[in-house]
Amino acid sequence: MSAIILMVIGLGAMSLGYFVYSKFIANKIYQLDDDFETPAHTMQDGIDYVPTNKFVLWGHHFTSVAGAAPIVGPAIAVIWGWLPAFVWVVFGTIFFAGVHDMGAIWASVRNKAKSVGALTGDVVGKRARLLFMVVIFLVLLMVNGVFGVVIAKLLINNPSAVVPVWGAIAVALVIGQAIYRFKWNLPLVSLVGVVALYTLIYMGPSMPVSLPDSFMGLSASANWILLLFAYAAIASLLPVWVLLQPRDYINGLQLFVGLILLYAAILLGNPQVVAPMINGNLPEGTPSLMPLLFVTIACGAISGFHGLVASGTTSKQLNKETDARFVGYFGAVGEGALALAAIIAGTAGFASLADWEAVYSSFGQGGIVAFVQGGATILENGTGISAEVSATMLTVMAALFAGTTMDTGLRLQRYIFQEWGEIYQVKWMSKAFPATALSVASCLILAFGAGGADGSGGLLIWPLFGSTNQLLAGLTLLIIAVILVRRKTPTIYITLPLVFILTMGLFALLIQLRGFYEKQDWFLFGLDLVVLVAAVLVTLECVSVLRREKKAAQTS
Repeated sequence: MSAIILMVIGLGAMSLGYFVYSKFIANKIYQLDDDFETPAHTMQDGIDYVPTNKFVLWGHHFTSVAGAAPIVGPAIAVIWGWLPAFVWVVFGTIFFAGVHDMGAIWASVRNKAKSVGALTGDVVGKRARLLFMVVIFLVLLMVNGVFGVVIAKLLINNPSAVVPVWGAIAVALVIGQAIYRFKWNLPLVSLVGVVALYTLIYMGPSMPVSLPDSFMGLSASANWILLLFAYAAIASLLPVWVLLQPRDYINGLQLFVGLILLYAAILLGNPQVVAPMINGNLPEGTPSLMPLLFVTIACGAISGFHGLVASGTTSKQLNKETDARFVGYFGAVGEGALALAAIIAGTAGFASLADWEAVYSSFGQGGIVAFVQGGATILENGTGISAEVSATMLTVMAALFAGTTMDTGLRLQRYIFQEWGEIYQVKWMSKAFPATALSVASCLILAFGAGGADGSGGLLIWPLFGSTNQLLAGLTLLIIAVILVRRKTPTIYITLPLVFILTMGLFALLIQLRGFYEKQDWFLFGLDLVVLVAAVLVTLECVSVLRREKKAAQTS
């Protein structure tokens, strides 16, 4: 089957979702109001609260939530066949992710830009807030810990990506000054930034950079991880307009150029999908599709991490409330388009079924490797761009997204510590520098304390990310549903997705709990149990409040 069919159906359906369904949700359910004064204006401080052009803010939101997950998840999940992954990405983007992301921004903006964790205290209660924030902290710890390892491995395995990955920081700093200090024309700045970024990508293969195998007693991977966290700490403390916003914005444009090239190569080269529609020859040890598909593919369909970004950084920069539709829902569409590209690269970037099966020889295989190799083959055959340059471009794309997610993730973790400081009246913790130090320290303790000298500890708790992340998405939708009930607004468009994703997340956690018990992995067993109990208790408290509010609405 031609990959063009998947591309046309997938992109066409997501476009309809944005132009039709998102407009209905924005106008009739969330009732976005242009006249509402957002916290970016009422609480403006020039550091975290900054009114931002919606295109620039879309770039920040999109690249912060995208990371490597919408590439890795779909490119792993096609082991069950391309159809389940394709259907979940398309329907998840339209009816789950867009509604969730836009709703999290809206709920936060309507409540002084509070994070979804802090917001839980106002909407549900203090006990639910404490439990919810524990889940949030664990998700952020997983994201920051593992992305440090992922980026380090990408830079080690692809020395040609080092110059463009780090050079993008310099480009972003210049763009931030051009937009905010010198007030240059945004389209011109955007064009110059994209050209500069792709020039770096083109230069990458001729200027490979590698760290020594051992330096000061640490491996190259460990040194990269330390450099990445040092950078992320600095980035999280700088005003958002200096580095975070422009870096995310230019990366968003870079991704869209990359996606346009990849989709153009599909049209020109007409690659054939060699993977089966439903895989009846699964490798031994492959888990059941239900519910693992729905936690393997999180970003690209729906992801709780998106709610953290939406309510943590995006809501503090929203210029007009109506911008939430473009930033939130269209950001989800962009991520869905990336996930779709990962599915096509992982199923049509191989010469034959045998070649595909050689890569997908066990569950967990594929991922970024399949995306880079398959995508580079499609680009070379369709556009004539050399495989080496194509692979560098796709590697840089993955590394830059993982990096921007890590930037935002550490800033969000800093917010969590600051919120804890305010809640429990620990004044020193509510300040930016100590909170950042605690955030970095917690990540490094996980990285090196659990992983040893190579700093790979972030991978230790990663098996729990998918299910925990999806539970977080369901709980975020629960909070949004409570707010809507209080406003006497229909909740069916929220409750259907939240029931489904909460069920899948809890189901997956229970399956994993049994697996950890059988393997006698008591650390992950205990952590799984903590997340499971916290999620169940928060759900019960939210449902109780939801019922009470519905009764109050009916009697009033």
